[in-house]
Amino acid sequence: MNRIEKLSAFLSEGCGALITSDVNRRYFTGMKSSAGTLVIFPKKAYLIIDFRYIEKARRTVTDAEVILQGKLYEQINDLARQNGAEKLYIEAETLSVSEARVFSERLTPAIDTSSFLSEKIIALRTVKDEGELEKIIAAQRIAEKAFEHILGFIRKGRTEREIALELDFYMLSHGAEALSFETIALSGVNTSMPHGVPSDKEVCEGEFVLMDFGAVYEGYHSDMTRTVCIGAPSEEMTEVYNIVLRAQETSLAIARAGITGKELDAAARDIIISAGYGGEFGHSLGHGVGMEIHEFPNASPNSAYALPENSVVTFEPGIYLPGKFGVRIEDFGVLRADRSENFTLSPKNLISL
Repeated sequence: MNRIEKLSAFLSEGCGALITSDVNRRYFTGMKSSAGTLVIFPKKAYLIIDFRYIEKARRTVTDAEVILQGKLYEQINDLARQNGAEKLYIEAETLSVSEARVFSERLTPAIDTSSFLSEKIIALRTVKDEGELEKIIAAQRIAEKAFEHILGFIRKGRTEREIALELDFYMLSHGAEALSFETIALSGVNTSMPHGVPSDKEVCEGEFVLMDFGAVYEGYHSDMTRTVCIGAPSEEMTEVYNIVLRAQETSLAIARAGITGKELDAAARDIIISAGYGGEFGHSLGHGVGMEIHEFPNASPNSAYALPENSVVTFEPGIYLPGKFGVRIEDFGVLRADRSENFTLSPKNLISL
């Protein structure tokens, strides 16, 4: 079954689904665009798209009938009548209140604003097929090459902004479709801010440099964090780094399908707490990665959800000491039936430049 058929299997006779979000439209059609409405019924699907994308859609979309957009709401009403649909589900998780109101006012079928459609889509997207995993790995290989490159670029006097821009340029010029998110490159005391913004601060001797970055390949994201030192680290820096590394490797070792998010988080968190730094690890261990950089499922203290086989999650514990420094080490990979498969090949021993 293709992805549209998998979703349509959840639809009862007399029902349909409207998909308007860019990421979900791409997931089901395989085509990237900033516009278009995918209309799915139990037995047939249609992509209504405007003149800018019509030629591309007719060449690339195979699992839905492609229709040139004219009067959109009339077109949707006509398709609903042809397919006997009296109710249309919408993406409650992504659609705005005003957009939902317009659908209710302009469309003949009843609009279902429950979370039904969003939950079904999340369930499908959470479990990756091998083709998706290959694209995620390809995205990660681009990021890893960027990391290898940046180790030769970083030196005393470089600014955080220069490091971030160099990472960005390398990824975009070596196969990345886009950046997974705004690259984080921090140094010294700034590394204690988990999501700090790169500044014009210059890198100094004896400081950590923390870099969090990723590439997008054919719609799929990668995510990694490495913390390196300029010159020799202090005893405290080495101690904290090794605690974070042990926490991360422990969580990777126990990860497998069926483990809950909070069990996975606890594997790393307990080590950090035992070392006396529990209050300095203030975020979750990890999150899902796929067509979005943050997606379901989560590995957090509040997640009782059993992580499914072939879901992709990050492993990114950290310790952040305000006014001193911070350390985060992040890998990510897929959960198999009896193990985790780490996609990240970059070294994570403490590197001194």
